[in-house]
Amino acid sequence: MKYPTGYASRPGGDDPRSTEAWALGEASRRLALAAKASDNGTSMREALRLNQRLWSVFQAALIDQDCPLPKEIRDNVLALSIMVDRHILARLADLDGSKIAPILDINRAIAEGLSQGASSAQSPNVAPPQVGPANSTMKVSA
Repeated sequence: MKYPTGYASRPGGDDPRSTEAWALGEASRRLALAAKASDNGTSMREALRLNQRLWSVFQAALIDQDCPLPKEIRDNVLALSIMVDRHILARLADLDGSKIAPILDINRAIAEGLSQGASSAQSPNVAPPQVGPANSTMKVSA
């Protein structure tokens, strides 16, 4: 079965947090679909590479000298990104879709934090929590 490669939905507005949360959700969706595919790992390889590109964008934004996030948060998200990299490389080596839970868990946790930050940012009396590299410009191609 050939799984769709297009986007299921697209983020609305120009809010970087929403875009990043959506990208993580989309990457997770593709991984979950790929884990069920019976195409000798082709879908899994593509989904893992997409995830790897997404996290590389985050890493580049986090190490940028102009990154507005506090150092402690940058360091924590970079540590998570190293964990994600290790899991992705391990899955690229064996293409075992039954072992993608750690990647999905991290993607979803960061996406949830970014989504909460985006909704808080719309309220003028609440300061948004700084969870991820939300001021990066993401250009992840399918």
